[in-house]
Parts: sequence; structure tokens; C-alpha cells
Amino acid sequence: MLTMGSVVLGVADVPRAVAFWTAALGYVPRGDGDARWAVLLPPRPGGVQLALGFSESPVQAHPRVHLDLYAQDAADQAAEVERLVALGARRVEWDSYPPDPDFVVLADPDGNRFCVIDTAHG
Repeated sequence: MLTMGSVVLGVADVPRAVAFWTAALGYVPRGDGDARWAVLLPPRPGGVQLALGFSESPVQAHPRVHLDLYAQDAADQAAEVERLVALGARRVEWDSYPPDPDFVVLADPDGNRFCVIDTAHG
């Protein structure tokens, strides 16, 4: 049986991405990274690794794959969005929000889209 080992993001600046995602998620670099590749380990055993690989391809405005980060409730979601923006993320003007969304779309410093989800939302 297969298990999920890593989610890989293409980034234009690996060291900058390492700095952002380690601060955002509390992950730690595996130790063998360089300017073109890094693997971040989750703070607790059993979580999914985040790998960051140098890429020159453009960021997709509506990516087919993205990260969902879970917040406990609306207050936690709002606090996490502000914390992530302070770390270098930016809010994305998302044209596909449904009425009363449970998610906020952000982009990391390289432009990769991700969502912060209010898991207590109705």
C-alpha cells in the first residue's frame, strides 16, 4: 500500500520558500537542502513532508493542486491569515468564492496559491 510522503511545490526562490513555510507551518528543514531543493519535515511524526523545488514555470492563477491549511474556527482562521500575511503571504482576489465561503485564498511569496480553511464553518 502506498502512503503520501511529500507534497512538492515549485518555487522561484528555494531559500525564501524555506523561510516562509518553516515559519508558517512550524516545519523544519531536513538538512540536505540547497538553493534548488529542500525538504521540510513536519513538527510531529506521521505528517506529510513539504518539498520545495526550484522551478521556472509560471504560477497558475487557478492551480489544479493546492494546499489546504486547517484552522479551528473563524477567529483562528482570521488570526492565521493575518499571521501568514505578516510572514510574506498575500491575499488573492479569488473570482470563484461561493456565497459564505469557509476558506480564504492566499499566495506564498512565490505566488503558489493555498487556502486557510475554517473547519468549524457550517
